[in-house]
Amino acid sequence: MSLKNFEILNELGKGTYSTVYKVKRLTDEKIYALKKVRILSLKEKEKRNALNEIRILASVNHPNIISYKEAFFDDESRTLCLIMEYADGGDLYQRILNYQKKGVYMSESFLWNLLIHLIRGLKSLHDLNILHRDLKSANIFLTKDGIAKIGDMNVSKVSKDCIMHTQTGTPYYASPEVWKDIPYDTKSDVWSLGCVIYEATTLKPPFRAEDMEGLYNRVIKGEYSQIPRCFSLELSHVINGMLQVNPNYRLSCAQILNLPGVIRHISCGMEDSEFSLLQTIKFPKNLNLITKNLPEPNYLEPKPKRNKSTIMPNMKKDMIMIRDISESKSKKYLLKDIETTKSIKRSFVQENYKLIRLPKVRQVLKKYSAKSLVPKVDVSRGEILVRKPSTNRSFALPAY
Repeated sequence: MSLKNFEILNELGKGTYSTVYKVKRLTDEKIYALKKVRILSLKEKEKRNALNEIRILASVNHPNIISYKEAFFDDESRTLCLIMEYADGGDLYQRILNYQKKGVYMSESFLWNLLIHLIRGLKSLHDLNILHRDLKSANIFLTKDGIAKIGDMNVSKVSKDCIMHTQTGTPYYASPEVWKDIPYDTKSDVWSLGCVIYEATTLKPPFRAEDMEGLYNRVIKGEYSQIPRCFSLELSHVINGMLQVNPNYRLSCAQILNLPGVIRHISCGMEDSEFSLLQTIKFPKNLNLITKNLPEPNYLEPKPKRNKSTIMPNMKKDMIMIRDISESKSKKYLLKDIETTKSIKRSFVQENYKLIRLPKVRQVLKKYSAKSLVPKVDVSRGEILVRKPSTNRSFALPAY
Protein backbone atom coordinates (compact mmCIF):
# COMPACT_ATOMS: atom_id res chain seq x y z
CA MET A 1 0.00 0.00 0.00
CA SER A 2 1.19 3.54 -0.79
CA LEU A 3 -0.09 7.08 -1.11
CA LYS A 4 -0.78 6.41 -4.78
CA ASN A 5 -3.96 4.64 -3.67
CA PHE A 6 -5.32 7.92 -2.29
CA GLU A 7 -6.22 11.32 -3.71
CA ILE A 8 -5.38 14.20 -1.37
CA LEU A 9 -8.28 16.68 -1.32
CA ASN A 10 -7.18 19.29 1.22
CA GLU A 11 -5.23 19.83 4.42
CA LEU A 12 -7.10 19.53 7.73
CA GLY A 13 -4.39 20.37 10.24
CA LYS A 14 -0.66 20.53 10.77
CA GLY A 15 1.64 19.84 13.71
CA THR A 16 5.36 19.89 14.34
CA TYR A 17 6.05 16.48 12.86
CA SER A 18 2.74 15.49 11.25
CA THR A 19 0.09 16.74 8.84
CA VAL A 20 -3.51 15.57 8.52
CA TYR A 21 -5.26 15.54 5.14
CA LYS A 22 -8.72 14.82 3.82
CA VAL A 23 -8.28 12.11 1.19
CA LYS A 24 -10.33 9.93 -1.12
CA ARG A 25 -9.48 6.26 -1.45
CA LEU A 26 -9.44 5.35 -5.13
CA THR A 27 -10.62 1.79 -4.53
CA ASP A 28 -13.99 2.61 -2.95
CA GLU A 29 -14.06 6.41 -3.57
CA LYS A 30 -14.85 7.04 0.11
CA ILE A 31 -13.48 9.90 2.21
CA TYR A 32 -10.93 9.28 4.97
CA ALA A 33 -8.44 11.22 7.09
CA LEU A 34 -4.75 10.70 6.38
CA LYS A 35 -2.11 11.49 9.00
CA LYS A 36 1.41 11.69 7.61
CA VAL A 37 4.14 11.46 10.26
CA ARG A 38 7.72 12.37 9.41
CA ILE A 39 9.01 9.39 11.32
CA LEU A 40 12.67 9.98 10.47
CA SER A 41 12.60 13.36 12.25
CA LEU A 42 11.24 11.94 15.51
CA LYS A 43 13.12 10.96 18.61
CA GLU A 44 12.81 7.44 19.99
CA LYS A 45 10.07 8.43 22.45
CA GLU A 46 8.10 10.23 19.74
CA LYS A 47 8.44 7.23 17.44
CA ARG A 48 6.97 5.01 20.15
CA ASN A 49 4.09 7.47 20.58
CA ALA A 50 3.34 7.37 16.85
CA LEU A 51 3.27 3.56 16.81
CA ASN A 52 1.31 3.50 20.06
CA GLU A 53 -1.41 5.67 18.50
CA ILE A 54 -1.79 3.12 15.71
CA ARG A 55 -1.89 0.30 18.24
CA ILE A 56 -4.64 1.94 20.32
CA LEU A 57 -6.79 2.94 17.35
CA ALA A 58 -6.56 -0.56 15.88
CA SER A 59 -7.44 -2.11 19.26
CA VAL A 60 -10.58 -0.09 19.97
CA ASN A 61 -13.66 -0.57 17.81
CA HIS A 62 -16.20 1.81 19.36
CA PRO A 63 -18.69 4.16 17.66
CA ASN A 64 -17.44 7.09 19.77
CA ILE A 65 -13.76 6.60 18.95
CA ILE A 66 -12.26 7.62 15.61
CA SER A 67 -11.78 4.27 13.91
CA TYR A 68 -8.60 2.86 12.45
CA LYS A 69 -8.55 1.93 8.76
CA GLU A 70 -4.97 1.26 7.72
CA ALA A 71 -1.33 2.11 8.40
CA PHE A 72 1.72 1.79 6.17
CA PHE A 73 5.12 3.27 5.50
CA ASP A 74 5.29 5.20 2.23
CA ASP A 75 8.68 4.69 0.61
CA GLU A 76 8.43 7.66 -1.72
CA SER A 77 7.67 10.32 0.93
CA ARG A 78 9.46 8.40 3.72
CA THR A 79 6.53 9.00 6.06
CA LEU A 80 4.43 6.83 8.33
CA CYS A 81 0.85 7.04 7.07
CA LEU A 82 -2.20 6.44 9.23
CA ILE A 83 -5.63 6.20 7.54
CA MET A 84 -8.51 6.98 9.89
CA GLU A 85 -12.23 7.60 9.84
CA TYR A 86 -13.17 11.07 8.60
CA ALA A 87 -15.64 13.07 10.72
CA ASP A 88 -17.66 15.18 8.29
CA GLY A 89 -18.95 17.52 11.02
CA GLY A 90 -15.60 19.05 11.98
CA ASP A 91 -14.28 19.29 15.54
CA LEU A 92 -15.92 20.64 18.68
CA TYR A 93 -13.52 23.58 18.99
CA GLN A 94 -14.60 24.99 15.63
CA ARG A 95 -18.24 24.52 16.59
CA ILE A 96 -17.65 26.49 19.82
CA LEU A 97 -16.03 29.32 17.86
CA ASN A 98 -19.01 29.44 15.49
CA TYR A 99 -21.45 29.73 18.40
CA GLN A 100 -19.29 32.44 19.98
CA LYS A 101 -19.65 34.47 16.80
CA LYS A 102 -23.41 33.91 16.78
CA GLY A 103 -23.69 34.90 20.44
CA VAL A 104 -25.96 31.95 21.33
CA TYR A 105 -25.56 28.77 23.38
CA MET A 106 -25.78 25.24 22.08
CA SER A 107 -28.97 23.35 22.83
CA GLU A 108 -29.05 21.27 26.00
CA SER A 109 -30.13 18.21 24.04
CA PHE A 110 -26.93 18.46 21.99
CA LEU A 111 -24.88 18.82 25.20
CA TRP A 112 -26.43 15.70 26.73
CA ASN A 113 -25.80 13.81 23.51
CA LEU A 114 -22.20 15.05 23.49
CA LEU A 115 -21.66 14.10 27.14
CA ILE A 116 -23.04 10.58 26.80
CA HIS A 117 -21.14 9.82 23.58
CA LEU A 118 -17.81 11.03 24.98
CA ILE A 119 -18.27 9.25 28.32
CA ARG A 120 -19.01 6.03 26.48
CA GLY A 121 -15.96 6.43 24.26
CA LEU A 122 -13.72 7.31 27.20
CA LYS A 123 -15.00 4.33 29.19
CA SER A 124 -14.05 2.02 26.33
CA LEU A 125 -10.47 3.30 26.64
CA HIS A 126 -10.40 3.05 30.43
CA ASP A 127 -11.68 -0.54 30.27
CA LEU A 128 -8.43 -1.38 28.45
CA ASN A 129 -6.35 0.63 30.96
CA ILE A 130 -5.77 3.31 28.32
CA LEU A 131 -5.44 6.93 29.43
CA HIS A 132 -6.04 9.49 26.71
CA ARG A 133 -4.16 12.27 28.58
CA ASP A 134 -4.99 15.04 26.09
CA LEU A 135 -8.75 15.44 25.96
CA LYS A 136 -9.71 18.88 24.65
CA SER A 137 -12.35 20.37 22.37
CA ALA A 138 -9.99 20.28 19.37
CA ASN A 139 -9.65 16.49 19.77
CA ILE A 140 -13.40 15.88 19.81
CA PHE A 141 -14.79 15.22 16.33
CA LEU A 142 -18.39 15.39 15.16
CA THR A 143 -20.36 13.84 12.34
CA LYS A 144 -23.34 15.26 10.50
CA ASP A 145 -25.39 12.40 11.95
CA GLY A 146 -24.90 13.84 15.45
CA ILE A 147 -22.23 11.42 16.71
CA ALA A 148 -19.29 12.64 18.81
CA LYS A 149 -15.97 10.81 18.60
CA ILE A 150 -12.70 11.00 20.52
CA GLY A 151 -9.56 11.27 18.42
CA ASP A 152 -5.83 12.06 18.51
CA MET A 153 -4.31 9.26 20.60
CA ASN A 154 -0.75 10.44 20.08
CA VAL A 155 0.06 10.88 23.79
CA SER A 156 -2.30 8.16 25.04
CA LYS A 157 -0.72 5.54 27.25
CA VAL A 158 -1.44 1.99 28.33
CA SER A 159 -0.75 1.32 32.00
CA LYS A 160 -1.06 -1.98 33.84
CA ASP A 161 -1.89 -0.31 37.16
CA CYS A 162 -3.66 2.71 35.57
CA ILE A 163 -1.26 5.05 37.41
CA MET A 164 0.74 7.53 35.35
CA HIS A 165 3.49 9.94 36.38
CA THR A 166 4.38 11.80 33.17
CA GLN A 167 3.17 15.39 33.05
CA THR A 168 1.40 15.96 29.75
CA GLY A 169 -1.74 17.49 28.26
CA THR A 170 -3.06 20.97 27.46
CA PRO A 171 -2.92 23.41 30.44
CA TYR A 172 -6.56 24.57 30.19
CA TYR A 173 -7.79 20.96 30.45
CA ALA A 174 -5.10 19.44 32.71
CA SER A 175 -6.24 17.99 36.04
CA PRO A 176 -4.96 19.18 39.46
CA GLU A 177 -2.94 15.96 39.73
CA VAL A 178 -1.11 16.73 36.50
CA TRP A 179 -0.51 20.34 37.58
CA LYS A 180 0.93 19.15 40.89
CA ASP A 181 3.05 16.55 39.06
CA ILE A 182 1.76 13.70 41.22
CA PRO A 183 0.58 10.22 40.13
CA TYR A 184 -2.79 10.21 38.36
CA ASP A 185 -5.21 7.67 36.89
CA THR A 186 -8.33 7.55 34.71
CA LYS A 187 -9.98 10.25 36.86
CA SER A 188 -7.59 12.72 35.24
CA ASP A 189 -9.29 12.09 31.88
CA VAL A 190 -12.68 12.64 33.53
CA TRP A 191 -11.51 16.08 34.73
CA SER A 192 -10.38 16.99 31.21
CA LEU A 193 -13.68 15.82 29.77
CA GLY A 194 -15.50 17.89 32.37
CA CYS A 195 -13.61 20.93 31.11
CA VAL A 196 -14.66 20.05 27.54
CA ILE A 197 -18.36 19.76 28.46
CA TYR A 198 -18.17 23.00 30.47
CA GLU A 199 -16.58 24.78 27.51
CA ALA A 200 -19.25 23.46 25.13
CA THR A 201 -21.94 24.69 27.54
CA THR A 202 -20.59 28.18 28.35
CA LEU A 203 -18.49 28.62 25.16
CA LYS A 204 -15.37 29.24 27.27
CA PRO A 205 -13.02 27.07 29.39
CA PRO A 206 -13.82 26.78 33.11
CA PHE A 207 -10.34 27.85 34.23
CA ARG A 208 -8.76 30.98 32.75
CA ALA A 209 -5.99 33.31 33.90
CA GLU A 210 -3.52 35.84 32.55
CA ASP A 211 -0.48 33.64 33.24
CA MET A 212 0.42 30.06 34.05
CA GLU A 213 0.76 30.74 37.78
CA GLY A 214 -2.74 32.20 37.96
CA LEU A 215 -4.12 29.26 35.97
CA TYR A 216 -2.36 26.84 38.32
CA ASN A 217 -3.93 28.44 41.39
CA ARG A 218 -7.43 28.34 39.91
CA VAL A 219 -7.15 24.70 38.86
CA ILE A 220 -5.84 23.31 42.16
CA LYS A 221 -8.54 25.26 44.03
CA GLY A 222 -11.27 24.29 41.60
CA GLU A 223 -12.49 27.88 41.18
CA TYR A 224 -14.85 28.32 38.25
CA SER A 225 -18.19 30.00 37.55
CA GLN A 226 -21.38 27.95 37.42
CA ILE A 227 -23.00 27.33 34.05
CA PRO A 228 -25.82 29.72 32.97
CA ARG A 229 -29.22 29.23 34.62
CA CYS A 230 -30.84 28.54 31.27
CA PHE A 231 -29.43 25.01 31.58
CA SER A 232 -30.83 22.34 33.90
CA LEU A 233 -29.53 21.57 37.39
CA GLU A 234 -28.92 17.97 36.28
CA LEU A 235 -26.36 19.09 33.72
CA SER A 236 -24.74 21.39 36.28
CA HIS A 237 -24.49 18.55 38.83
CA VAL A 238 -22.83 16.22 36.31
CA ILE A 239 -20.23 18.86 35.40
CA ASN A 240 -19.57 19.60 39.09
CA GLY A 241 -19.08 15.88 39.71
CA MET A 242 -16.46 15.73 36.96
CA LEU A 243 -14.61 18.83 38.19
CA GLN A 244 -13.97 17.71 41.77
CA VAL A 245 -10.43 18.67 42.83
CA ASN A 246 -10.01 15.51 44.90
CA PRO A 247 -9.97 12.56 42.46
CA ASN A 248 -11.46 10.31 45.14
CA TYR A 249 -14.65 12.40 45.05
CA ARG A 250 -14.60 12.77 41.29
CA LEU A 251 -17.06 10.66 39.29
CA SER A 252 -15.84 7.83 37.09
CA CYS A 253 -17.22 7.07 33.63
CA ALA A 254 -19.29 4.16 34.95
CA GLN A 255 -20.75 6.30 37.75
CA ILE A 256 -21.71 9.07 35.32
CA LEU A 257 -23.50 6.63 33.02
CA ASN A 258 -25.51 5.34 36.01
CA LEU A 259 -26.76 8.77 37.11
CA PRO A 260 -30.57 9.04 36.80
CA GLY A 261 -30.32 12.28 34.81
CA VAL A 262 -27.92 10.69 32.34
CA ILE A 263 -29.97 7.50 31.99
CA ARG A 264 -33.02 9.53 30.97
CA HIS A 265 -31.06 11.03 28.07
CA ILE A 266 -29.48 7.81 26.81
CA SER A 267 -30.94 6.80 23.45
CA CYS A 268 -32.16 3.27 22.87
CA GLY A 269 -29.87 0.97 20.91
CA MET A 270 -26.61 2.45 22.24
CA GLU A 271 -24.47 -0.57 23.10
CA ASP A 272 -20.80 -1.00 23.90
CA SER A 273 -18.60 -3.39 21.96
CA GLU A 274 -16.09 -5.84 23.31
CA PHE A 275 -12.50 -5.71 22.06
CA SER A 276 -8.98 -6.45 23.22
CA LEU A 277 -5.71 -4.54 23.21
CA LEU A 278 -3.20 -5.41 20.51
CA GLN A 279 0.41 -6.16 21.31
CA THR A 280 3.02 -3.41 21.36
CA ILE A 281 4.25 -2.49 17.88
CA LYS A 282 8.02 -2.65 17.64
CA PHE A 283 9.98 -0.19 15.52
CA PRO A 284 12.36 -2.16 13.25
CA LYS A 285 15.81 -0.96 12.28
CA ASN A 286 14.94 -1.45 8.63
CA LEU A 287 12.12 1.00 7.81
CA ASN A 288 11.03 -1.11 4.85
CA LEU A 289 9.87 -3.79 7.32
CA ILE A 290 7.73 -1.50 9.45
CA THR A 291 4.58 -2.07 7.39
CA LYS A 292 4.70 -5.80 8.21
CA ASN A 293 4.52 -4.97 11.93
CA LEU A 294 1.45 -2.75 11.57
CA PRO A 295 -2.15 -3.98 12.11
CA GLU A 296 -4.20 -5.32 9.23
CA PRO A 297 -6.45 -2.92 7.26
CA ASN A 298 -9.94 -2.41 8.65
CA TYR A 299 -12.00 -1.18 5.70
CA LEU A 300 -15.65 -2.07 5.19
CA GLU A 301 -15.27 -3.47 1.72
CA PRO A 302 -18.48 -3.47 -0.41
CA LYS A 303 -20.01 -6.85 -1.20
CA PRO A 304 -19.49 -8.04 -4.80
CA LYS A 305 -22.49 -7.55 -7.05
CA ARG A 306 -24.27 -10.69 -8.21
CA ASN A 307 -24.46 -11.25 -11.96
CA LYS A 308 -28.15 -11.73 -12.72
CA SER A 309 -27.43 -13.22 -16.14
CA THR A 310 -25.65 -16.19 -14.56
CA ILE A 311 -28.55 -16.83 -12.19
CA MET A 312 -31.55 -16.54 -14.55
CA PRO A 313 -30.33 -15.93 -18.12
CA ASN A 314 -33.82 -15.96 -19.67
CA MET A 315 -35.35 -13.51 -17.24
CA LYS A 316 -37.09 -10.52 -18.87
CA LYS A 317 -37.46 -7.01 -17.48
CA ASP A 318 -41.09 -7.17 -16.41
CA MET A 319 -41.42 -9.66 -13.55
CA ILE A 320 -44.21 -10.47 -11.14
CA MET A 321 -44.53 -12.54 -8.00
CA ILE A 322 -46.85 -15.55 -8.06
CA ARG A 323 -47.54 -17.87 -5.17
CA ASP A 324 -46.17 -21.37 -5.05
CA ILE A 325 -49.15 -23.47 -3.99
CA SER A 326 -47.15 -26.51 -2.91
CA GLU A 327 -47.47 -27.37 0.78
CA SER A 328 -43.72 -27.27 1.47
CA LYS A 329 -43.32 -23.86 -0.17
CA SER A 330 -46.65 -22.25 0.58
CA LYS A 331 -45.05 -19.02 1.80
CA LYS A 332 -42.49 -18.62 -0.96
CA TYR A 333 -42.79 -16.77 -4.24
CA LEU A 334 -41.39 -17.43 -7.69
CA LEU A 335 -40.56 -14.90 -10.36
CA LYS A 336 -42.31 -15.43 -13.67
CA ASP A 337 -42.49 -13.47 -16.85
CA ILE A 338 -45.76 -11.52 -17.23
CA GLU A 339 -46.43 -12.56 -20.80
CA THR A 340 -45.58 -16.18 -20.08
CA THR A 341 -47.95 -16.21 -17.13
CA LYS A 342 -50.81 -14.79 -19.22
CA SER A 343 -50.21 -17.38 -21.92
CA ILE A 344 -50.28 -20.21 -19.37
CA LYS A 345 -53.54 -18.94 -17.89
CA ARG A 346 -55.11 -18.60 -21.36
CA SER A 347 -54.25 -22.13 -22.44
CA PHE A 348 -55.34 -23.54 -19.09
CA VAL A 349 -58.76 -21.88 -19.41
CA GLN A 350 -59.25 -23.13 -22.97
CA GLU A 351 -58.37 -26.72 -22.13
CA ASN A 352 -60.40 -26.88 -18.93
CA TYR A 353 -63.25 -24.56 -19.82
CA LYS A 354 -65.88 -27.27 -19.35
CA LEU A 355 -64.70 -27.98 -15.84
CA ILE A 356 -64.08 -24.56 -14.42
CA ARG A 357 -66.74 -22.39 -16.09
CA LEU A 358 -70.35 -23.33 -16.75
CA PRO A 359 -72.88 -20.82 -18.05
CA LYS A 360 -75.48 -19.50 -15.66
CA VAL A 361 -79.11 -20.49 -16.28
CA ARG A 362 -81.83 -17.97 -15.66
CA GLN A 363 -84.47 -18.77 -13.15
CA VAL A 364 -87.45 -20.40 -14.80
CA LEU A 365 -90.71 -18.63 -14.23
CA LYS A 366 -93.52 -20.51 -12.62
CA LYS A 367 -95.89 -19.72 -15.43
CA TYR A 368 -95.05 -20.35 -19.04
CA SER A 369 -96.94 -19.44 -22.15
CA ALA A 370 -97.07 -21.46 -25.32
CA LYS A 371 -95.02 -18.88 -27.23
CA SER A 372 -92.23 -18.52 -24.58
CA LEU A 373 -88.77 -19.79 -25.29
CA VAL A 374 -87.41 -22.22 -22.77
CA PRO A 375 -83.59 -22.35 -22.37
CA LYS A 376 -81.87 -25.63 -22.29
CA VAL A 377 -78.33 -26.44 -21.20
CA ASP A 378 -76.07 -28.65 -23.26
CA VAL A 379 -73.50 -29.77 -20.70
CA SER A 380 -71.40 -31.67 -23.16
CA ARG A 381 -70.76 -28.53 -25.22
CA GLY A 382 -70.98 -25.96 -22.47
CA GLU A 383 -73.59 -23.90 -24.39
CA ILE A 384 -77.13 -22.61 -23.90
CA LEU A 385 -79.47 -23.86 -26.61
CA VAL A 386 -82.76 -22.23 -27.51
CA ARG A 387 -85.51 -24.61 -28.59
CA LYS A 388 -88.11 -23.50 -31.14
CA PRO A 389 -91.74 -23.37 -29.96
CA SER A 390 -93.68 -26.55 -30.49
CA THR A 391 -97.28 -26.98 -31.51
CA ASN A 392 -97.67 -29.23 -28.52
CA ARG A 393 -98.79 -27.04 -25.69
CA SER A 394 -97.58 -29.47 -23.07
CA PHE A 395 -93.93 -29.37 -22.41
CA ALA A 396 -91.45 -30.46 -19.74
CA LEU A 397 -89.05 -28.25 -17.88
CA PRO A 398 -85.39 -28.88 -18.62
CA ALA A 399 -83.48 -30.90 -16.04
CA TYR A 400 -80.79 -29.06 -14.14
